[in-house]
Amino acid sequence: MAPKDPKQSGGFFASMASTLTNLGSAMTKSVNGVVGYEGLEVINPDGSSEDLEDEARKGRWKQEDRDGYWKVMQKYIGSDVTSLVTLPVLIFEPMTMLQKMAELMEYSHLLDLADECEDPYMRLVYASSFFISVYFAFQRTWKPFNPILGETYEMVNHGGVTFISEQVSHHPPMSAGHAENEHFIYDITSKVKTKFLGNSIDIYPVGRTRLTLKKDGVVLDLAPPPTKVNNLIFGRTWVDSPGDMVLTNLTTGDKVVLYFQPCGWFGSGRYEVDGYVYNSAEEPKILMTGKWNESMSYQPCDSEGEPLPGTELKEAWRVADVPENDKFQYTHFAHKINSFDTAPKKLLASDSRLRPDRYALEQGDLSKAGFEKSSLEERQRAEKKNRVAKEQEFTPRWFDKTDEICPTTWDDLEVYRYNGKYTEHRAAVDNSDSVEAIDIKSIEFNPWQYENLAAA
Repeated sequence: MAPKDPKQSGGFFASMASTLTNLGSAMTKSVNGVVGYEGLEVINPDGSSEDLEDEARKGRWKQEDRDGYWKVMQKYIGSDVTSLVTLPVLIFEPMTMLQKMAELMEYSHLLDLADECEDPYMRLVYASSFFISVYFAFQRTWKPFNPILGETYEMVNHGGVTFISEQVSHHPPMSAGHAENEHFIYDITSKVKTKFLGNSIDIYPVGRTRLTLKKDGVVLDLAPPPTKVNNLIFGRTWVDSPGDMVLTNLTTGDKVVLYFQPCGWFGSGRYEVDGYVYNSAEEPKILMTGKWNESMSYQPCDSEGEPLPGTELKEAWRVADVPENDKFQYTHFAHKINSFDTAPKKLLASDSRLRPDRYALEQGDLSKAGFEKSSLEERQRAEKKNRVAKEQEFTPRWFDKTDEICPTTWDDLEVYRYNGKYTEHRAAVDNSDSVEAIDIKSIEFNPWQYENLAAA
């Protein structure tokens, strides 16, 4: 039997995907009456096509900042801008992409449940709910800092999880991450492609995520949907991720297909996620429904995707309470990620928490943050020049580049593999009685390959 598609099925979902897509395009309108910005499109997620001129006047930009940004960026329309330009610090949040990778671990207890679960389909319910949960954090409209080559992020003190990530490539920007506890092993090589469209940007996740559940050795593979960031210059910035998320059990052939609805007029369909858990014969076994900013629920279904009589929807995941009026829309867990509460003993000097630009932004000093960001980028360019002159290549410390090339929907990906050295390093530090008490904040940020650049 062909997989039941929540975009096409009637019955339980009666999906309006095609209608919502049409509405979404109808509520897009070019900015009018603003000289120099002709052709830029504004999308109001909460209104209709009549509200767009009012929407265009909203947003976080001051006119002089907006005009300066546009002067730099307009020549890049249609381009991949992942590493082309230096962006103004006013659009950043005080967190790096490496920390954003660790933020996925907030609801890691769902992976513990998946590992303990005897039912192979419920295992996929919990695992896919885990991957849905991160989209609540992805809706933040501030940009994380791009990590410096060799930069790292460590996390402990959360659900027994040890997490390490490292920036393994600068051009193209690529990160690798590894997380582990008694229930699971999580490995990712992360890379994105982008298409800058003026007042929006399309982001395509060219990455590979592998999750191993330790009890039965089950290996799961994730294919997420693309993301679109709307109203970068005019209007209130907001994020949408319409399309399919597919989580495949590579061991058994079972899978989950969840469809993220596109946003329509007056927010219709926004945040909604519907889909099914399928067996290896592509027969629906459990339906799933919810909103990626609230909760996910599940219910057993028949071969037509209809709920089984006598069953009811049960909740698998719900977003935790969040701080009110937080400047960067951080969750409580995001604040922990950014603090030293989740840092291990003898933190690596290459850790993102120690970046002077990140810290200055966190303290509200945009001028100092911009200066420090420029200084780090200049040092990184000098290191690259030095490596080229010496005919050397950068070698990551905690991950090894493999010969494996992973094809994805949007591009091929060079895969990096965790080499186990961080586990050995952390065990040696944790078992040592000679580690002196150090004020972590006094450690100077140091991801550099060459200690003394002038003499190198």
